[in-house]
Formats: sequence, structure tokens, C-alpha cells
Amino acid sequence: MRPVEVSECFPGTVAEAERCWYDAAGWPRWVEGCERIISLDRGWPRAGAVVGWESGPAGRGRVRERVLAHEPLRGMTAEVVDDSIRGRQTVAFVPDGDQVRVELALTYRLERRSLLSPLIDLLFIRRAMAASLASTLHRFGVELRVARREP
Repeated sequence: MRPVEVSECFPGTVAEAERCWYDAAGWPRWVEGCERIISLDRGWPRAGAVVGWESGPAGRGRVRERVLAHEPLRGMTAEVVDDSIRGRQTVAFVPDGDQVRVELALTYRLERRSLLSPLIDLLFIRRAMAASLASTLHRFGVELRVARREP
């Protein structure tokens, strides 16, 4: 299955973007659907570390993200699991002049499948996933701008 992918450029450096992205305490402000962090391994974001978060009542429920690979100043890949999907999410930080391009991709499969699942995925779910990733990335940009402000 093809990944759902979004990218956006923001003022700042790779190090600033990475520091903001990996600060899971801030996720409820910018990760689409994340209402609260329920667990965070001490080794986050190193490979093997896990973060658990919970959405609001109409959201995804409990979500578990386990880091599969992390390359400092480049990005990470995590296994993402909730009641409805299992997938791999990749974030990459790419220098772009005096900006940083953040690339976010999610490859997933539906946990509950039927004969109609491929059609429903194509018509509705993929579109919703792309919108969710785009919203997350846009809100991340706002968070990064706030984090970069000097006192």
C-alpha cells in the first residue's frame, strides 16, 4: 500500500524542528486527535522506545507508537497501532536554505477488513488520513514558531 504523505517548510533549523517534534509533552497541542500522553519511555525517541497517547471521545482511542529507527538530525520511523490501523509513520527533517522541510508519511493497513474495505479506504479513509497528517503538520509549524520565539 502507498503511504499517505505530506510535507511543509518552516522557518528554523533541523535541530529546532527535531527538538520540538520529539517533545511529546507538547503533542496534545499539535498532533491531530491527541488529547493526552498516557505513557512515555525514558529513552524516547531512541529505537525501541514507546509513547502511548489517547484521543478524545470521537477519535482513535489509545494509540501506541514504538520507534523502529531514529537517526538524529534526520528523522525517525515508528510503528503506529490503534484499534483501527497498524502502520509505519516516518518523519524526516530536511534542511532547505534557512528553513526546514518536514516530511511526514504514514503507510497503514486497516485492522478490521471486509470485502468493501479497499473501496472504503480509497474513497474515505485515505482522504481522512491525509487531512489528519496535513493538520498535524500545519499545527506543528505553529508550535515550532512559538518555540523559536526569544524571551
